[in-house]
Amino acid sequence: MTNQSDQAASAYQPETLAVHAGTVRSQFGEHSEAMFLTSSFVFENAAQAAARFIGEQPGNIYARFTNPTVTMFEERLAAMEGAEQCVATASGMSAILACVMGLLKAGDHIVASRSIFGATINLFNNIIKKFGVETTFVSATDVAEWKAAVRPNTKLFFLETPSNPLTEISDITAIAAVAKQCGALLAVDNCFCTPILQQPFTLGADIVIHSATKYIDGQGRVLGGAVLGRKKNMEGVYQFLRTAGPTMSAFNAWIFLKGLETLKIRMDAHSANALALAHWLETQPNVQRVFYPGLPSHPQHQLAMKQQKTGGGIVSFEVASSRGNGKAAAWRVIDNTRLLSITANLGDTKTTITHPASTTHARITPEARAAAGITDGLIRIAVGLEAVVDIQNDLARGLA
Repeated sequence: MTNQSDQAASAYQPETLAVHAGTVRSQFGEHSEAMFLTSSFVFENAAQAAARFIGEQPGNIYARFTNPTVTMFEERLAAMEGAEQCVATASGMSAILACVMGLLKAGDHIVASRSIFGATINLFNNIIKKFGVETTFVSATDVAEWKAAVRPNTKLFFLETPSNPLTEISDITAIAAVAKQCGALLAVDNCFCTPILQQPFTLGADIVIHSATKYIDGQGRVLGGAVLGRKKNMEGVYQFLRTAGPTMSAFNAWIFLKGLETLKIRMDAHSANALALAHWLETQPNVQRVFYPGLPSHPQHQLAMKQQKTGGGIVSFEVASSRGNGKAAAWRVIDNTRLLSITANLGDTKTTITHPASTTHARITPEARAAAGITDGLIRIAVGLEAVVDIQNDLARGLA
């Protein structure tokens, strides 16, 4: 197999990389990337097999950790993010697991934003802790809290920006500086923005995490994740994947390759719809507060516009409740929708709606939800590609 282009990836814009980077063609000269559905690969002789297994010779061995289609996806995403290496995984959560297991050991310490996905909080609190790695949760936006939480054994900072579901914006550059001072690595979950809207490596991050399930696929079809960074940091992550096997399938990698090709167009459209919806929600009498980085009313609006190209596709809002029952008011809005999909997934062409307190963050304690600002009246909208007026009309039914 040969590379389609010898020109340096850095010579191209992100939307061009999304179409061409990482593409290799077999002797058949296929135009679309090939899907290699095989569990293992045949060697020319015993010596070649031995050389590949011990790493003396590059090449495919076994699909748990080497597959040409997966490699094409890894190289394309790495080119778009500006990373030396990408390790693709079976899901976004397995990407975070691989990152932690590959980089840390018993006795190490993590400082993490408390404004992260509920499953990530559970991973740190209930699973990683069993292996002797402790986590301190701090404000996503107060850099002083990150400094105060540092211990001599702190090895990893972890944040997602914008956060899920309140779209809080962390100052990546400032937090990266704190991490560097204490010798820790900074990992940034870039799921909400993708490399089209935000480039964490240029802001000082050491690791970038993705749930490819979301915008990278873009149509809610398959699961996948990715960990990206320098090769020296990715070695442990890759070895964990090779041994433990949270592997991305070749079929899913092929879907993600096709998703990346339209990522720029979709992220622009998601962002435009989200901004229009956020402005509309601010005018609704039964909406108490709107959370969207593209709005001037957002507390980190200026930082968001500095770090990101747009506000992204996620809008959250609190429903006003005259009887003090925020959950009932939020559920009433959700249950009266007809067009929107009631599901916790995001990044789809179809607009999705969910109640974070009882879905994505239901497994964390009420105290943790309160500390993260997730109220019972909060609704999260992942704005799709429908006509925004139809999304507004669907929400208006419940808000009325």
